[in-house]
Amino acid sequence: MKNLDVYQALFGMNDQFIRIIEQEFSVSIVLRDNGFHIQGEEPMRQMAHQVIEKLTHQLYGGQSIDIGMVRYLCSLVREGQGEQAEEIFSDVVACTYRGRRIRSKTAGQMAYVDAMRNNDLTVAIGPAGTGKTYLAIAMAVLALRNKDVERIILTRPAVEAGEKLGFLPGDMAQKVDPYLRPLYDALFEMMGQDAYLALLEKGTVEVAPLAFMRGRTLNDAFIILDEAQNTTSEQMKMFLTRMGKNARTVVTGDLTQVDLPPHKRSGLQIASEVLQGVEGVSIIQLRDVDVVRNDLVQRIVHAYDRYEADNKGRQTS
Repeated sequence: MKNLDVYQALFGMNDQFIRIIEQEFSVSIVLRDNGFHIQGEEPMRQMAHQVIEKLTHQLYGGQSIDIGMVRYLCSLVREGQGEQAEEIFSDVVACTYRGRRIRSKTAGQMAYVDAMRNNDLTVAIGPAGTGKTYLAIAMAVLALRNKDVERIILTRPAVEAGEKLGFLPGDMAQKVDPYLRPLYDALFEMMGQDAYLALLEKGTVEVAPLAFMRGRTLNDAFIILDEAQNTTSEQMKMFLTRMGKNARTVVTGDLTQVDLPPHKRSGLQIASEVLQGVEGVSIIQLRDVDVVRNDLVQRIVHAYDRYEADNKGRQTS
């Protein structure tokens, strides 16, 4: 990229990226003589300069930047961890069928991807927007392309219907479609709709409600259990004991969004306690700082966390 193109990309639409850096470090940034001039307190100026330097490096390397990346990089630099940025942003997880590179965007996501690469079972717990499902599907598609597994199996509990789907209209595919739609969407983006439908017809890709896993042994498969916070302890144990030979399993969920009856404890919560320290199992805790879906989502998650903490404090006082 030419210098002018880089500077335009670095400023962002309506100078939004530079405005974020100015707000984060209480500085003023102007472009002068083909370079940046930063005004403000010395430590803040140095941190702002470091953020600009690292963003510029990403742009010269051909990578686009977004609001989430800018804010996250500001937080890394403020915490003295700016040197992690290159390792995080250069970690290519997989490529979509259109050739777009899927990368880790935070240290939490990088740890999650490393866990999936190196463990037979990975449990990822964290708020909405942290890439739990999307990154798991990216890893599953990569494993299938590399012939590390022979099939992909995606499942989630249809808890809103109590997994009693008979009263819903249509055949079984139509009954479960609303619950599995987020998984389809991620698969379409990674594979393309035509390839996905062809693999579905061959049985290479299977998307099914959790109830369909009972009584099966799943060999040579990459298995993903999504929305696992809505499993009971019995369902979770049933699912985890389905793993066969050469199986890679990922369990994802958000413990702040449990839809089970009040007297039922989440199977995901129990599994995260039971499986601590078990060889071959990695439990990853993603946080609001790992939210990459939308800049506003991160602030919403943080606001809810504060609200729930305040309410808990009032109830116990």
